Amino acid sequence: MQLKIMPKKKHFSAGRVPLILFLCQMISALDVPLDLVQPPTITQQSPKDYIIDPRENIVIQCEAKGKPPPSFSWTRNGTHFDIDKDPLVTMKPGSGTLVINIMSEGKAETYEGVYQCTARNERGAAISNNIVVRPSRSPLWTKERLEPITLRNGQSLVLPCRPPIGLPPAIIFWMDNSFQRLPQSERVSQGLNGDLYFSNVLPEDTREDYICYARFNHTQTIQQKQPISLKVISVDELNDTIAANLNDTEFYGAKPSKERPPTFLTPEGNESLKEELRGNVLSLECIAEGLPTPIIYWIKEDGTLPVNRTFYQNFKKTLQITQVSEADSGNYQCIAKNTLGAVHHTISVTVKAAPYWISAPQNLVLSPGENGTLICRANGNPKPRIGWLTNGVPVEIAPDDPSRKIDGDTIIFSNVQERSSAVYQCNASNEYGYLLANAFVNVLAEPPRILTSANILYQVIANRPALLDCAFFGSPLPTIEWFKGTKGSALHEDIYVLHDNGTLEIPVAQKDSTGTYTCVARNKLGMAKNEVHLEIKDPTRIIKQPEYAVVQRGSKVSFECKVKHDNTLIPTIMWLKDNGELPNDERFSVDKDHLVVTDVSDDDGGMYTCAANTTLDSVSASAVLRVVDVPNPPFDLELTNQLDKSVQLTWTPGDDNNSPITKFIIEYEDAMHEAGIWHHQAEVSGTQTTAQLTLSPYVNYSFRVMAENSIGRSVPSEASEQYLTKAAEPDQNPMTVEGLGTEPDNLVITWKPLNGFESNGPGLQYKVSWRQKDGDDEWTSVVVANVSKYIVSGTPTFVPYLIKVQALNDVGFAPEPAAVMGHSGEDLPMVAPGNVRVNVVNSTLAEVHWDPVPLKSVRGHLQGYRIYYWKAQSSSKRNRRHIEKKILTFQGNKTHGMLPGLQPYSHYVLNVRVVNGKGEGPASTDRGFHTPEGVPSAPSSLKIVNPTLDSLTLEWDPPSHPNGVLTEYTLRYQPINSTHELGPLVDLKIPANKTRWTLNHLNFSTRYKFYFYAQTSVGSGSQITEEAITTVDEGKMAMASRQVDIATQGWFIGLMCAVALLILILLIVCFIRRNKGGKYPVKEKEDAHADPEIQPMKEDDGTFGEYSDAEDHKPLKKGSRTPSDRTVKKEDSDDSLVDYGEGVNGQFNEDGSFIGQYSGKKEKEPAEGNESSEAPSPVNAMNSFV
Repeated sequence: MQLKIMPKKKHFSAGRVPLILFLCQMISALDVPLDLVQPPTITQQSPKDYIIDPRENIVIQCEAKGKPPPSFSWTRNGTHFDIDKDPLVTMKPGSGTLVINIMSEGKAETYEGVYQCTARNERGAAISNNIVVRPSRSPLWTKERLEPITLRNGQSLVLPCRPPIGLPPAIIFWMDNSFQRLPQSERVSQGLNGDLYFSNVLPEDTREDYICYARFNHTQTIQQKQPISLKVISVDELNDTIAANLNDTEFYGAKPSKERPPTFLTPEGNESLKEELRGNVLSLECIAEGLPTPIIYWIKEDGTLPVNRTFYQNFKKTLQITQVSEADSGNYQCIAKNTLGAVHHTISVTVKAAPYWISAPQNLVLSPGENGTLICRANGNPKPRIGWLTNGVPVEIAPDDPSRKIDGDTIIFSNVQERSSAVYQCNASNEYGYLLANAFVNVLAEPPRILTSANILYQVIANRPALLDCAFFGSPLPTIEWFKGTKGSALHEDIYVLHDNGTLEIPVAQKDSTGTYTCVARNKLGMAKNEVHLEIKDPTRIIKQPEYAVVQRGSKVSFECKVKHDNTLIPTIMWLKDNGELPNDERFSVDKDHLVVTDVSDDDGGMYTCAANTTLDSVSASAVLRVVDVPNPPFDLELTNQLDKSVQLTWTPGDDNNSPITKFIIEYEDAMHEAGIWHHQAEVSGTQTTAQLTLSPYVNYSFRVMAENSIGRSVPSEASEQYLTKAAEPDQNPMTVEGLGTEPDNLVITWKPLNGFESNGPGLQYKVSWRQKDGDDEWTSVVVANVSKYIVSGTPTFVPYLIKVQALNDVGFAPEPAAVMGHSGEDLPMVAPGNVRVNVVNSTLAEVHWDPVPLKSVRGHLQGYRIYYWKAQSSSKRNRRHIEKKILTFQGNKTHGMLPGLQPYSHYVLNVRVVNGKGEGPASTDRGFHTPEGVPSAPSSLKIVNPTLDSLTLEWDPPSHPNGVLTEYTLRYQPINSTHELGPLVDLKIPANKTRWTLNHLNFSTRYKFYFYAQTSVGSGSQITEEAITTVDEGKMAMASRQVDIATQGWFIGLMCAVALLILILLIVCFIRRNKGGKYPVKEKEDAHADPEIQPMKEDDGTFGEYSDAEDHKPLKKGSRTPSDRTVKKEDSDDSLVDYGEGVNGQFNEDGSFIGQYSGKKEKEPAEGNESSEAPSPVNAMNSFV
């Protein structure tokens, strides 16, 4: 089963036998190879209407092909043109093109005429069109005298152009003497004939240089008409002119032009006719005059204007329809309308047609004995006449051919022979033109030949059509078959399509379409074949497309474009901006997958396209970049509706920079009172451009506006003009009015003055008024300048006053102010608190009670009571050391307070004083009290000295705060073995008067941990810890040395060196860790085996930790230790002075001066590290590994 050439594109399915047709006359798509005998064919000729430039040589083209090569001849005006007799005329070699040399001599007009070229060989003759040769003409205007034109305002006018008739017709336009085009509008416009139409004239139309120009493009010349002068005068000017030329009896006066309905200046009348040829542009024109200026409308009667082919020109005065056809014939109506009426004009349009082809004759290749036809069908309006010629001679007078029969527009050939070869011409003509076509009949007997090159490789993208060419020739016409692969199976599936020219189409190529295809052409004279190859490639795809981006001006943006493609194709990635090349700017950088734009500007906004191209396909993806920024500042600020207390501000918004403006912020400057300082006035919506602003009196306003969008706020606009409002009385009084005395006999009245903006006028002053609150005195008033304070002298001590401060200026007073209460000055309290009593709560806390003083004796605002207390000392110590007094203040009318942080087993003295705003009153009688014993602090230090094989000596300093009488010391210690496990705990009591103790019978080279604390009758104090190691047994070390002496072999020495190096490294690591105080395994064992007999003290036993100063946080002394379980707490009081003294952290010396926060010496806190009491050494470190 085969696919064979068919007259039309057809699909074939499996199982369907195609009908094989030998299309004898349908070989137009196949060119006859030039190596075969064939009649001439005209390939190039000059246009029918050939307008030449008379300044250049005349070239009349005529080119043809044929086998044998044709010869050429010419006719001129219907007779033979003998070029040999004219020395100016030559014919190009191998061509029929004529060259007429008129540049050296001769005139173009001499060679004007109708030319026709004939190309002839032994198989026939082809002829060209009749070529009408005419030289272009650009004649001058005839000289004429143009009178100036004078018209009244509002009259209509037509300025004629009437250009000279040129070839081709000139292009008309109106300009002035400066070669500037005259402005045109709905009122003034140029007609299709070149005239200038005025629907009504205005005074501004007056000028002396209305000039019509004609441009002849063929010769590139412009001709100019004489200038026309036009003067448009008003009615008053016209009456003055008439009065100057007529006497009183003749003068009636000119009347102004009245408004009038439209009338048409062109075309005239109510109806007109228009004829146009098919395929041309139909142009209809209506120009009307009237006052006011009319507007033109267009309609088509009984139809609609064609969509996409209708255009309006010249302010809708011209209607144009392109590619006009017979269907566009009909009545078109133009309507001119103004406020006074309307006028209509109907144009009847008839569309004629020069001849046009329906079926032009095609070359016919036949083999001897075959049949065929030549068909020549044309249409037109009127219908064209069809005439046949053979070899350029009318068929009626040509030699007879028995194989030829003419039937109107068809020539039928039967049983043709080689002598039947000829060139036939078909001429279709009517009154509007003609068509001439050459078609040859070539009788050949040729076996098939494939014209397509062999082994062409076609590469096609998957899922796209694949077209495999197989251009062929043969006579008779060959049949075409296609095969795929080497097995020779013919293609018959419905996925293939075979075209008339032999091309095989695979509508949707797939990967399995890849392979070798063979085209086979057969006729009765033989067979030819050709192989081509097809490869199917993967399509190029953009797997990551650039995305829409919004960025702020000056920032950076990146577009990503990832492409996936066939491995055998190399894509080229190109970035475009707005479908053009990227700007040549270093801010644009492209790498493998990205386009990066830095320092983005407004001009960078637009559409960016990533285009990936291969030799077979291309894909693209686009994204829009929108560049935004804060808005540009508003401009053109204007103040309107200026009233005493309001004004309207108008502005023009600046560019929003692609981000809509959300609001406008209005600020003002008071140039009179605060020049250069801008204040917020108002905010309005981003859609507003005006704001009504409320103003204050006596302010010299300037305004500025800022725009805000989602990006930010613009810079301020330029300031508006200044606007000074009228003065008025103040509308407010000073704020923050107070009355406080600084001395026992005065009253200082203060207030916050009004600023200049609030003064409302010049001469700002204040009326200050006062009187005693509890008396019947009249108000005392005084007017003071623009100050903020007034002092009233001679007042009683601490008396309440009512006070008022009222603002006034040169215009008047502010509203009456409200009175506020103040007090005259305070004096020191006169009476000391009585009946002071002390109740000792525990060893660190005491409670103090006292009786309050009478309020009148306070002579001021009662601030509270202050307790001075100190630790009493012997006379000898008092002489050597200054007594440190501590202070606690209790605010308000308190009658008791707590004294925390006392030192146990001490004698204290205290007194109480009352405090007001002036200071302290006299002190109460001193009261003494004793604190009971408490637990001691930790021993001040603990050192291990003189280590031996089996003994260690401990030395210590007593507690810095014994807090009572020491009864004894307790020492507990336990060994730590090589695996860092704690051994049994040994408990030892030491008399209180000892500061040194030696422990005997200890294990040699063993680490011990010691826990040491003091005791009073109340209990045990905080402990201090330390560690130490007994010395190494020298006998064992000597034995090891002897063993080393015995080991004299090299390998043993090397092994021991390696072990020594490893130990050294471990020692260095251990040394570093111990110096850093890190937690090492021994410490973890200690935490796990804490002394069970050492228990933390209770927090609820009624004791308080004593208060400390900055010394509490100094570094611990060497050798200090924390409890192994880190839970032991000192029994000092933790109560806060603030808790008991209600937030007052001050203290005073005996002379009443402030000496800072309460402080006292505190016992040293145990450290949480594991530092040794002596610096670690390699020997000690080595012992720790035993």
